[in-house]
Amino acid sequence: MTVTWLELADDTPFGLDNLPYGVFSVGGAPERRIGVPVGDQVLDLTAAAAGTAAAFAPLLTSGVLNPLLAAGAATWREVRESVTEWLTEPRYADQLRPHLVPLSEVTTHLAFEVADYVDFYSSEHHALNAGKIFRPDATELPPNWKHLPIGYHGRAGTVVASGTPVVRPHGQRKPRNADAPSFGPSQRLDIEAEVGFVVGTPSTVGTTVSTADFADHVFGVCLVNDWSARDIQAWEYQPLGPFLGKSFATSVSPWIVPLAALEHARVAGPPQDPEPFEYLRTGEKWGLDLALEIRLNGHLVSSPPFATQYWTAPQQLAHMTVNGASLRTGDLFASGTVTGPERDQRGSFLELSWGGQEPLELPGGVTRTFLEDGDEVVISATAPGPRGTRIGFGDVRGTVVPG
Repeated sequence: MTVTWLELADDTPFGLDNLPYGVFSVGGAPERRIGVPVGDQVLDLTAAAAGTAAAFAPLLTSGVLNPLLAAGAATWREVRESVTEWLTEPRYADQLRPHLVPLSEVTTHLAFEVADYVDFYSSEHHALNAGKIFRPDATELPPNWKHLPIGYHGRAGTVVASGTPVVRPHGQRKPRNADAPSFGPSQRLDIEAEVGFVVGTPSTVGTTVSTADFADHVFGVCLVNDWSARDIQAWEYQPLGPFLGKSFATSVSPWIVPLAALEHARVAGPPQDPEPFEYLRTGEKWGLDLALEIRLNGHLVSSPPFATQYWTAPQQLAHMTVNGASLRTGDLFASGTVTGPERDQRGSFLELSWGGQEPLELPGGVTRTFLEDGDEVVISATAPGPRGTRIGFGDVRGTVVPG
């Protein structure tokens, strides 16, 4: 672990090799500040930078990350290098100690203002499972699936901070054996465990962003729970795809891990056959070896591996812009459900219960197919860092409340 004047546990997910960014407040104070978790504390970066001559200090005063995101990759590196220096050089200790707040005392908030939200469908294992469940008589994968990263536009206004209660949505639903649709609260409320990518540097309408320019535009990575009402989704999604079944809530984790913290997590993605079009080809390894965990009411139900995703984030970004659509600071695009080849690696209750046909058995004789009111879902993840360390993302959590 990098030498520091702080006392850090060897196994902390928030060591100096991580240094993610988020927004927090303390007590009942309305003021929101930009912070960096270190061990079991948060460095108040807004206050710490204000006491220096750092040119980037004004970017940290608005209570949201967007000004920093928009500043670009050179500034991101400068801030990260400065924070690392402050936390490793003993001469800064007395200056910074007053700006360290126990993690247990902070309230985290949505770290950035979301401009647009795009959700992809990039796990082959998830796509195969969903195809078998939703369309048992159809071919397993759509004919376009291995030619392009399939995605849809979500609702930026319903992206919410971790911990925000999730209200059970209402809508139309029609089971296969019903003669007509009915209206009411969703009976098949679900999750989708995903990994999100936050755009910093924008692009111009009419231009494209290549896979090689991924790190120039994407600031960092977070965890995403794209809550899904499967019964509403099944009735509405043909022919135009997800709408009300997906747009009621998307939860994101509080800390945005910069790409620079994930160098040791980078791996090659799965082989792609057929070979993608030129604009989707990548010369660098941008698969990520993230180990996700899904807990329902405290019980571990799944451990999806992100490294199995068929389409990588640079390919998704290139596809988003190949038609000339622009990027905006604060854009969020998510991987789609992360699912591995094994049953205990499935990233949704749709798959874990196989469409409700195979209930999950939980401690105490409790079973679940889909989520009930009062259920809490927590998604966490770690990634390998240098010298055997683990990089943490912070939990994304949500509790279901009645509609």
